[in-house]
Order: sequence, then C-alpha cells, then structure tokens
Amino acid sequence: MQKITPFLWFDGRAEEAMNFYVSIFPNSKIGAVSRYGEHGPGPKGTVMAATFELEGQQFHALNGGPMYKFTPAISFFVSCETQPEVDELWDKLVAGGRPDRCGWLQDKFGLSWQIIPRVLGEYLSSPDPKKAGQVMQAMLGMVKLDIQKLKDAYAS
Repeated sequence: MQKITPFLWFDGRAEEAMNFYVSIFPNSKIGAVSRYGEHGPGPKGTVMAATFELEGQQFHALNGGPMYKFTPAISFFVSCETQPEVDELWDKLVAGGRPDRCGWLQDKFGLSWQIIPRVLGEYLSSPDPKKAGQVMQAMLGMVKLDIQKLKDAYAS
C-alpha cells in the first residue's frame, strides 16, 4: 500500500471521473466503491467514495459537493516516451476540457494534467545553457508538446 494517495473531491461526478480515467490508462482498475444508502446525504445508490488505480498509482474519489473545485495549482504529471503516447493521452484527456500551454490541460472535470515527453527533462537539464534555453523557448510556444520540435530546438 502506498503511503501517500491523491484524494480527489468531485461534485457528484466521482463515478464518471473514475470510469473515464480507468478507460484511458492501461494497467488501471476500479477498487472499492461505497454508495449512499436511503439516508443520504447523497441520492441513494450514487457513489459516496471510491478507490481506483492508474498505472499502479492509487487514488481516492469522493462526491463531496460543490464547495471545492480543482485548480491548476495541483496537476498530474504524465511522463510519455513517444509522440503517439503524448497524442493519445492528450486527445483523450482534453476531450470536453480545455488545452493550456506547455503540455498542460484541464480535463472535463477541471482536473489539470501535464502530458510531458520524457526527453523534455533531459533537454532542459542540458549542461549547454544555450541548448536548454532553445528548448525552453520552443516549449513555451507550444500547447500540446511536440517531441520532434523539441529535438529540433535542442539540435539547432
């Protein structure tokens, strides 16, 4: 069991969100689900709380009501090896949400994700400050990150 688990607060959409995320990431599954009974406070049969796992990372979801919303101050960083992986995750997660800059997006539940090619970290930590700066400038001009354009910026 992991020591620290993200706990996500939803406004009546915890089950929808959990099913959405599990459908996107391979090696994912739904865990325990508890539902409201006759005495609420939510509608009978709807999810009160649930656990799920994405790529080995456990999450808790709660239908806590409208009091709290997600902000980009917290995001999930997804390291990708290839452009097809970036494209697939980006396209699925941004559906119904909105793209942001530099590989960030907000999904249809308002949760922020960073879909980042692994090579970006290598390029940005280059011992050559000129190369790292060129990659940074290229990234700042992107919405969804493009590995080839990052490589080109590093090579120039």
